[in-house]
This record gives sequence, C-alpha cells and structure tokens, in this order.
Amino acid sequence: MATVDAASGEAHAPLTGPRTVTFPRAPAPAVPEQPQPATTLIGSVQRAMRLLECVAEHECGAPAKQLARETGLALPTAYHLLRTLVHEGYLRRDKGLFFLGEAAERLSSTGAAQKRRSTVVDALAHWRDSIGVPVYYAVYRDGEIEVMCVSDTPGNPAVEEWADFRETGHAHAIGQCLLSQLDVEARRDHLSRYPVQSITPYTVRDNLTLLRRLERMRRMQPVTERQEYALGTVCAAIPITVGTTAATMALSLPVHQEDRLLLAAQRLQSEVGRKLGSLALSISI
Repeated sequence: MATVDAASGEAHAPLTGPRTVTFPRAPAPAVPEQPQPATTLIGSVQRAMRLLECVAEHECGAPAKQLARETGLALPTAYHLLRTLVHEGYLRRDKGLFFLGEAAERLSSTGAAQKRRSTVVDALAHWRDSIGVPVYYAVYRDGEIEVMCVSDTPGNPAVEEWADFRETGHAHAIGQCLLSQLDVEARRDHLSRYPVQSITPYTVRDNLTLLRRLERMRRMQPVTERQEYALGTVCAAIPITVGTTAATMALSLPVHQEDRLLLAAQRLQSEVGRKLGSLALSISI
C-alpha cells in the first residue's frame, strides 16, 4: 500500500527491501590480442618428425623402445606413431627394427636433386655475369634434347625458343654439340624422328650433310653456328661428358657481336673445366 509524505503530500511506493543503485561502469581498456603460435602446431606431427629424424640417425635400424627413449616419447605414443609411419611408407619394419621407408627416401632424393639443380643454377649465373652472355645448360636424355637451365639478363637476353628445341637440334649449337657426342647409330635414330628441316636460310639442308658435319667435329672443341636457328643470333656450345651422359654448356650473342663468340666460348670452356669436379654429380638434374 502506498504511503503519503506528510510534508510534501506526495505518494510513495512501499519499500519492500533494500535497493541497489548501479552506476555505469567505465569500459575496460582494450587488450591487444597476443599471437599464440603454439596453438597452431600439431603435436602429433612434431612427434612423428622427431621419430623420423631419430630413425634416420640409425642406419642399422632401431627398436621402438630405443626410439621412444631417445625422443622422450611415451612408449604407447611411439608405437602408435611408428605403426602409422610404417603404414604410410615413411618407415619400414624388419625383425623388430625400424628403418626409413621408400616415401622418406623419395623425399631425400628430391631434396638432393634440388640441391644439385641449385649448384648448376648458381654456376650459370656466375658465368653469365662474368662473361656477359646468356648461358644455357642442356643434356641428351632418353633420345631427347633437354634444355635444363637458362641464365640470362634483360641486357643479355636468351634466344627465344620460337621453334621446339627438341625438334630442331640440327639447327642450333646446343643440338649439334649433343648429337656430336653420340655414336652414329644414335645420331641416325634421332634424325629419323626429327629430320632436318629449313629453319632459316642458313640452316643445314639435309640429314646427310648434317651427319658429315658432325663427323668432322673435333672432340671437345666448341661447336658454333651462325643464324641457323634464329636470324640475328650466333651461338656456341661446349661438350661436357661425365660418364655416359652427353651434356653441353652454351652461350649466344647478337650477330653484330660475332667477333666475341669464339673467345667467350673458350673462356666458358675454361671456367667449366675448373668447376667440372663439383658439377659432375649435378649434370643429371
């Protein structure tokens, strides 16, 4: 029931209990989010990697208990991860010992190939800058001419591959150099698949003429061609033979710099000769 204030005559609602007065609270200062990299890491993957690294250190294999101890993993966890890695081919188990599997070996071989490729790329870039010409690296593999790497600059651009290098080996120094390293039967086989065709007015005219030219080439001498593949361009290639692989390093120049060609080729051959030992394992990239 309402009460009336004797002084003012105003009515008031009855008081039924204590009242709480709430004052507006000032907003809390914003706290910047802190990066939490650990939350993005997958612990099981980390543990699996540790096991792989540990197995790689034991060429003669290691048992699960030893691997668990050396990686600091609980034995049940190690067993679970090892079984998974074996199932996926990254490990193999033989008489209770664990070894790297085929999948891990493929990763290793890929990494080694990338390292070899990097060695060749760095070498070509060095010769490109020191001689001032675009430099090419090519091999003859499985009956095909393969240009593996080209290193050039805007000021010294490489020859544009306007006609397939594999099909026009008769017309450029790279192809002629590689074909000169083959035996007669291999040369004839190549020309049966990629016969001579006119590329420019300077291109060799037929298979027989090319075969005679290849026979006259002196072993380990630079091979040169003048506008046979691309008008306005001269090229030189030096033969590289490591084991049974036919390979070549080559360079190109504008025809108005033709007087530089032979000297540049000789310098490239000299530089390659000094570095051939470190490149020998890299020519199969």
